[in-house]
Amino acid sequence: MVSNQVLAARLAAGFATVSLTLTGCSMFHHKAAPAAPQETPAVATSAPAAETRAAPQMTATEAAIQAAGSEASAPAPAPAVPASAVNPTAPKSYVVKKGDTLWGIANMFLKDPWLWPEVWIINPKIPNPHLIYPGDTLALAYGSDGSPQVSVAQYGAARAEARLEPTLRSAPLGNAIPTLPYSSIQGFLSHPTLLSKDQIKAAPYVLAFRDMHQVAGSNNEVYVSNLTAEQNARYSVVHVGDELRDPDDNALLGYEGIYTATALVERGGSPAKAVLIEPAQETVAGDRLVTSTDEATPVNIALRAPSSDIHGRIIAIINGTDLVGQFAVVAINRGKSHGLEPGNVLAVDSAGDVVSDLYHGGKTRGSSIDSRSSFAPKVKLPDERSGTLLVFRVFDRMSYGLIVGASDTIHRLDVVHNP
Repeated sequence: MVSNQVLAARLAAGFATVSLTLTGCSMFHHKAAPAAPQETPAVATSAPAAETRAAPQMTATEAAIQAAGSEASAPAPAPAVPASAVNPTAPKSYVVKKGDTLWGIANMFLKDPWLWPEVWIINPKIPNPHLIYPGDTLALAYGSDGSPQVSVAQYGAARAEARLEPTLRSAPLGNAIPTLPYSSIQGFLSHPTLLSKDQIKAAPYVLAFRDMHQVAGSNNEVYVSNLTAEQNARYSVVHVGDELRDPDDNALLGYEGIYTATALVERGGSPAKAVLIEPAQETVAGDRLVTSTDEATPVNIALRAPSSDIHGRIIAIINGTDLVGQFAVVAINRGKSHGLEPGNVLAVDSAGDVVSDLYHGGKTRGSSIDSRSSFAPKVKLPDERSGTLLVFRVFDRMSYGLIVGASDTIHRLDVVHNP
């Protein structure tokens, strides 16, 4: 496991920043030093970067570029990623397939896949070298300092169809593999996902459906109460989910706002009439209509550890399940006020149980133990690493994150912290 201090040193030294574009595999907006020419694929060693203090708006990559152009007399080499970071089952080469995600490929090669930018070697002479396409052959090798490096050993035919670097979109661009499954978080990116009690009380709501349907989907017509709007106005239809409370102080943070569809107003009045378009799930009576938020997830998300010390808990698992795995969306009780930003990566630990120590004081297993168990001292078992969380939507005191790696099932109230 990589310590926070080592990670901070790598980021400060200008290792590659990840540009997380959820529909192309531009996982990092890379401005790396040139690698070996493509005619004879080779793995380049990492060039040392001079230490520099980046301006707040600078990415780590931009800081590295500035440092490379400065006249620093004694540049400090950045620590290399150790060979121990490589997954023991990592292949020497891998041919990218349709349906792969960049996170999945990184997980194949590395124990901690979010370290991918530090081992990814690109060739800037190739258009969009940071994109990976089906048919590309990836090769694992090691630099002169022993650090693992992954490069494209052979380009597939799909690369010829590459276009300009994609940004965050609702449809794939070209044939590049996606960084993450966009469908997992699509409804959270530009639609309200946290509602206050006052918002719920004042918002227009679905009164009934035409033809007396119990639920509604695409192109179904609905009647809406408490709505004053012109024809063709658009609203997000949001299902009010569970309340979100901070387990630290039991404060009400808000209510889950789960996007179900977009309502296109056909006629005003009391009730008004609207048609449902762009559905994400079924709409039911009582769902609220709210204006789409302008505070959407940024187009480019730099994948990085939090700048402050984070220690929180998962307070909700979206869609009401108790146990989840990879690519599930969860809510945590840490947000902007704690220093979190979109793109922050957190470790997830299964919270250790509290057990009774029935054997203290030299006691042995026997029938008399059960009768004394209520008086036995309590012991808190240690937390155990169970996954990795990527924060993608941040509010003041809470955030939504995507489970991007899971070595075990993840539960509500599991611990999240700096990796």
